[in-house]
Amino acid sequence: MKAKIQDVQKLREQTQAPVIECKKALEEAEGNLEKAGQILKKRGELRAEKKEESSTKSGVVESYIHSNHQVGALIELRCETDFVAKNTEFKQLAYNLAMQVTALNPKYVSFDQMPQEIIEAQKKEYAEELKDSKKPPEIVEKIIKGKLEKDFLELCLEQQIYIKDETKTIEQLIKEATAKFGEKIEISRFIRFQI
Repeated sequence: MKAKIQDVQKLREQTQAPVIECKKALEEAEGNLEKAGQILKKRGELRAEKKEESSTKSGVVESYIHSNHQVGALIELRCETDFVAKNTEFKQLAYNLAMQVTALNPKYVSFDQMPQEIIEAQKKEYAEELKDSKKPPEIVEKIIKGKLEKDFLELCLEQQIYIKDETKTIEQLIKEATAKFGEKIEISRFIRFQI
């Protein structure tokens, strides 16, 4: 089935995917816009996975200062090329991430950056709290895991819910950006200041 031009344009506006990709997805979905959007999302995620191994040599340092001038953040968002680093949408992404850091005060970019001793100490603390609970060990283990995940959600930027769209995490936002720009995008580091 040949895709209609207006459907291709509509899908392009919704997804920001390249025109040719929108056309292929619409043809594959037999004209169904919603299904085509899902196809593009899946392809974007696959593209993002392929980009995991690429190196990020370029990027931007962006800031956000809250209106009360009492709190703000700097973030380093990396990409592969200057072409993407100079893109206004990339800069806007960096700005939004700096706003996220300012608002929710994460301590680490991802689980990988969390010191293992902090995880183990927290695990011991929860185990100590639950030792007299008379619950089976496998249930205690699940409770501890759930509590740790809740803690990590607050501590790790990539695991946080995006403040501008509660349907996605920062990790998902970065994957979408990787698919959209066609390059590996990663948060390198950040720092938050507060008076």
